[in-house]
Amino acid sequence: MEHARVTIQSLAHGGDGVARLEDGRAVFVRLACPGDDATIQVTESHDRWARGELLTLHVPSADRVEPECPYFGTCGGCQWQHVSYERQLDAKHSSVAENLRRIGGIAEPDVEPVIPSPDVYGYRNKIELSVGTGPRGPVFGFMRAGSSDVLPIDECRLLPPRSRRLPKALSGALRFVASRGALDIQRVALRVSSTGEVSVDLWTGPGPFPRAAVARVVAESTGAATVTRVVFRGALERRDISQVEVLAGRGAWSEKIDGDRYLVSAPSFFQVNTAAASRLRARALEMLAADGTMRVGDLYSGAGTFTLPIVRAAGEVVAVEGSRHALADLRRNLERAGLWADIVPGDAAHALAELGHLDAALIDPPRSGLADSAMRALESARIDRIVYVSCDPATLARDVKRLTAAGYVGARFAPVDLFPQTYHIETIALLELG
Repeated sequence: MEHARVTIQSLAHGGDGVARLEDGRAVFVRLACPGDDATIQVTESHDRWARGELLTLHVPSADRVEPECPYFGTCGGCQWQHVSYERQLDAKHSSVAENLRRIGGIAEPDVEPVIPSPDVYGYRNKIELSVGTGPRGPVFGFMRAGSSDVLPIDECRLLPPRSRRLPKALSGALRFVASRGALDIQRVALRVSSTGEVSVDLWTGPGPFPRAAVARVVAESTGAATVTRVVFRGALERRDISQVEVLAGRGAWSEKIDGDRYLVSAPSFFQVNTAAASRLRARALEMLAADGTMRVGDLYSGAGTFTLPIVRAAGEVVAVEGSRHALADLRRNLERAGLWADIVPGDAAHALAELGHLDAALIDPPRSGLADSAMRALESARIDRIVYVSCDPATLARDVKRLTAAGYVGARFAPVDLFPQTYHIETIALLELG
């Protein structure tokens, strides 16, 4: 294997450090930090790029820090615990700007400084544990870096300090139940609200399930207020949900952003960093600039993270959501807040044609961005102001390019860090019709 001495120059979207080999090729080095002077081993070589592993760290970067997590480097969940938070924010800003230039076709995008997370550890209100097979039965944990194998974990430093060892308690409870009979669990969601409420969602295929035993053991071991079973069909990644069974509690998890309280059912999406979601929401509402005379669309509204404050600011709000679970949550959360919005069930692509005139719209689609049908509907709607919330810089840039071709101007872009210690970044884009 080829060895090379390099200086790490930057961080790539995906997590690797980037350096240049003597022949000019970019080499992507796992667990490297910008500023590192290191000897690497080239493990994968291509015509224009290569991959490498650190062999010897001659002079560590001034931005290199000690990771807090004992699993870091083995677990695939975090990529940047060895990088100072300031350098993480710089890399995320560069990622957003570079994607907007390279994919979005914007020569000089107006990208604001990244809005940081209030907490860089202990910020997550939800983790998902994968399920593997060990010599003594099922194991619960995260995927190993670069592998589909499951790494059993006892704790996660991204959970709040009071809850970081809940994975051990939950894993032990599920192994105990499994030791007494088959337990077909494919994934486990563990939620911990900012108020300390614990919820556990067990994703399984259809078939017999020891409901009472699981509910009792999981609730006793974790203190969970709610335990649910989410039954799905087909591949887990598709999340084709056929049924949600409440095994214990009310079947919904509660969370609070600023003064708004939310109940969120097991399959519904909610931002994983509550404190940073407050900052995300505030900046998005500033960009939306809704007033009491405007008719505003909230597309992909989910359980109402943005809907509630938009209702208070706008004259009329139309909320569009395709998930029946999220729709039920949205209706309940609006009612609990004493607010009203016109709720339209269904896909945004079909709903947009029937909504009539909108003065502005907030759009928060999945990571894959807008489907072609939704994009065509949005282009036809000719909404004066669009605020687009995205968790993937590449799909955001792709969609911005198409909206730019349809006559929109990308006025501003505001990255918000909801995912410290990882390369992921949320971005708010303001697009105005020219």
